[in-house]
Amino acid sequence: MPNYEPLSAISTSENARIPFARMSSYYFFYFTLFGSLLPFFGLYMQSLDFSALQIGQVMAVLIGTKIVAPYFWGWLADHSGHIVRWVRVCIGVATLASVGLLYSESFWGLLTVVGLFSFFWHGGLPLFEAYTFSQLGQQKARYGQVRLWGSIGFIAAVLLIGQVLEQWGIEWLPWLVIGLFFVLWLTTWLAQDRISRPANLSSARFSAVLRSPVVWSLLLVAFLGQFSHGTYYNFFSIDLVANGYSKTTIAWLWALGVAAEILVFFWMVKLFHCCSVRALILTSLVLTLLRWQLNIWGIDSLAILALAQILHAASFGLFHAAALHLIDHYFSGANRGRGQAVYAASSQGMGGALGALAAGITWTLGGAMLSYMVSTLAVVLAIIIAWRWLRPV
Repeated sequence: MPNYEPLSAISTSENARIPFARMSSYYFFYFTLFGSLLPFFGLYMQSLDFSALQIGQVMAVLIGTKIVAPYFWGWLADHSGHIVRWVRVCIGVATLASVGLLYSESFWGLLTVVGLFSFFWHGGLPLFEAYTFSQLGQQKARYGQVRLWGSIGFIAAVLLIGQVLEQWGIEWLPWLVIGLFFVLWLTTWLAQDRISRPANLSSARFSAVLRSPVVWSLLLVAFLGQFSHGTYYNFFSIDLVANGYSKTTIAWLWALGVAAEILVFFWMVKLFHCCSVRALILTSLVLTLLRWQLNIWGIDSLAILALAQILHAASFGLFHAAALHLIDHYFSGANRGRGQAVYAASSQGMGGALGALAAGITWTLGGAMLSYMVSTLAVVLAIIIAWRWLRPV
């Protein structure tokens, strides 16, 4: 296993070769879609008279396709050498499939459409993550400075769409989603598809890396961390509406969380220089634990909810940047695409899907208290695993 080397200085000539603007535009519009779906799709399904369990099932499918899709597309990209070509295919087909939202208002119809477009949509991000790290090279600590544009896109979408839906009604959400898919597909043509077919493509080496304690413990911690977000992603907005908050206030709370995330991405280079990856991940988990407790006990206080949202900087931003940094270190070269895919499948895929499903069940049985306590338990287990086995070398 290679040593985990300190970050090197960044030269001006190296900066010039990195297409920051082209990469940032993809992240910006990719996460405008999340900004339209995560805060408002549950409310849209509620307007169709879906039960909490049905909402949890649809959201589980929306996220659960990340279990299979990333690895499938990552395998194609690693073996063909055409990363960006497959990104274009994924987002193009997802755009066409999203049109089905206009014609599906039944549970099974919406479940089918969501499953179809999300399989292709989720295939695009880990491929583009691999492309981004290949472009950054030795400057991968600067990933946060590219990824923060995704967070900016999320904020823009949440605030603008929140205003639109407040004025026009939640029934306009499918049209907005389709339009954003089309714009995202256009941005894929800004990236240059450089053919790269490494000679050392080795499934054996990939398997050996996957079996190392630091990698499997990271994947397990990522699964548990994302699982714990199931209640927040799927029922936070619904909980706020039930407690008298307006859609505009909800949009601003979501935006606040992502704004805090942006600050973390901006400072990640300095954080990597002064702290170990293990310390950053453990810190993020402890603050995630605090966040879910604030969501339980602070629902009547806008100030406490705002503080909980600021902790999104740790529960998602800090953890995600640190974990991807570590994944790219261990899955390099010919295994880069599949490494990103395995991480996406373990965390946002399996963790997100089972988290959404568990949230739907626990919300039905015991409401917010039970759901957030299950999320808290998952984070406690993640902290134990990270403390014991997550020791990068």
